[in-house]
Amino acid sequence: MPQDPSERRVVVTGPPRRARRTSGYYRPRTEIDEQTTLGHTYVRSLMRIQLREGLAVFAVLALLIGPLPLVFAAAPDVRRLEWVVLGFGLYPPLVLLARWYVRRAERNERDFVRLVEDR
Repeated sequence: MPQDPSERRVVVTGPPRRARRTSGYYRPRTEIDEQTTLGHTYVRSLMRIQLREGLAVFAVLALLIGPLPLVFAAAPDVRRLEWVVLGFGLYPPLVLLARWYVRRAERNERDFVRLVEDR
């Protein structure tokens, strides 16, 4: 004799849920995931730092490369010097500048993750 459908028991299994602490419990990651105002502030501060680093690199690059046309125009007879400066003189500073930027960006991201992870 089959059981009445209203009397059958259904067992639902799944991962155990953790109870949330309501008092004294603060997680920046949750703030970011839920896109609260505080989480938005965290992300905006990271973006602002990264933008500041990028603008600093751009300023140094502009100061390094910007005056070169004027220097080349002042000495029009020296064509080989232009190619030497452009080919070999600018490459090491550009590589060092890029390396500096990448290290600063990675450090900023590590600091942000450390802040978010509560460690």
